[in-house]
Amino acid sequence: MQEKRGRTRAAFQGELGAFSQQAIRQLLGKHAVPVARLRFDTVFSALKAGDVDVAVIPLENTLAGSVHENYDLLLKFPFEITAETSVRVVHNLIAPPGVSFRTLRRVYSHPVALNQCLDFFAKYPAIERVPFYDTAGSVKMVMEQQPPGAGAIASELAAATYNAHILKRGIEDDRQNFTRFCLLEHAGSKPRAGRHSQDPSGNRRKNQWKTSLVFSTKNVPGALFRALSALALRDLNLIKIESRPLRGKPWEYMFYLDFIGRRDEPNVKNALAHLAELSDFLRILGSYRAV
Repeated sequence: MQEKRGRTRAAFQGELGAFSQQAIRQLLGKHAVPVARLRFDTVFSALKAGDVDVAVIPLENTLAGSVHENYDLLLKFPFEITAETSVRVVHNLIAPPGVSFRTLRRVYSHPVALNQCLDFFAKYPAIERVPFYDTAGSVKMVMEQQPPGAGAIASELAAATYNAHILKRGIEDDRQNFTRFCLLEHAGSKPRAGRHSQDPSGNRRKNQWKTSLVFSTKNVPGALFRALSALALRDLNLIKIESRPLRGKPWEYMFYLDFIGRRDEPNVKNALAHLAELSDFLRILGSYRAV
């Protein structure tokens, strides 16, 4: 379902101005239409129902770790990862025009964002931290309701979206704060060309492909070792592995992993065939340009 003139509708979690919207711009360009949804499950449902063309979701943050809910949702929905990007998370102190820093008494934002700005709050202990459901949503609320002495922490895009004023830029504790986002499309979609990415290392892995998959094994000694050997024997570089509980089977797990390689390459095809023989369950989540 695309709008006139080929504008792609992309679902994301949060309010307009969220870091996810920045990821949409990096993946699809500035003409893509961001479609806000309140929760991650409703993002997936919107794509399944055909209300949008694609979905953009965060999978991991360099400081907060993996977004476990989205790993679980990837297993429930038959979508494919066709591209990825990373967004540098810059937290800004934002307030309505006319509100000065000296009059600020409380700051709203998502709990993760507040916890990533602890040095700022230690320096200004008179300013109260107030958890809110969304970073961009906190700016929207402060601009609409304008509670006395209130500000928010969010992206520069959020400030621009709601015509708010940035009082202080880059108040996060750690500058190496990046979130990896992936583009989801219906199964059978072709991988997208590589897009701009604010890579944590400062270097893009040019011409490299990444394959993501999920599998489970029998709960017996050495099962995971033998499964991973399917990659090691083909000299495939495993760059991430994540375990999640297997529902209905206490103390058993699904394993999500990423490795460098394209699934139609001979050594990758052999590795996947070998892994399928050793697994109880195997699903390829996507093969796409690594950035």
